[in-house]
Amino acid sequence: MAGYYPPVGFHFKVEFTGLGKSDNDTRFQAVTGLTVEYETETVKEGGENRFEHTLPVRTKYPDLTLKRGMLLTDSKIFDWCMKAFQDREFTPSDIVITLLNHEHEPIRTWNVAQAWPKKWSITELNAETSSIVIESLDLRYRFFTVS
Repeated sequence: MAGYYPPVGFHFKVEFTGLGKSDNDTRFQAVTGLTVEYETETVKEGGENRFEHTLPVRTKYPDLTLKRGMLLTDSKIFDWCMKAFQDREFTPSDIVITLLNHEHEPIRTWNVAQAWPKKWSITELNAETSSIVIESLDLRYRFFTVS
């Protein structure tokens, strides 16, 4: 393991399948929610009062949150969201999140299955600050795999 350095968390890309290609739609500031955990069930055993058995039941995935500077033109993702929120036309999309090395080659890939927009928001508009408007997209999905 000599010379090993952990990967950096700022060099990644996000690709939506089935929405069309736009270079702007692969660039995000932050991705959160790549988490999986088990729901559990507690079972009490008759005659044994010192402990309870805790058994795994099913996996649970939180919402996936993507953040980026707000795009004003050429965003297939924004169009996809507005179809869901304005027209109630939900078209699930698979998402591929790829962590890249310094030579832009994939190190690890998360394949998110059947995502759909749950919430879209922007940061506060405030005349007293000079910050960039950040749009945030919360997605609900079935599961993800890691490769």
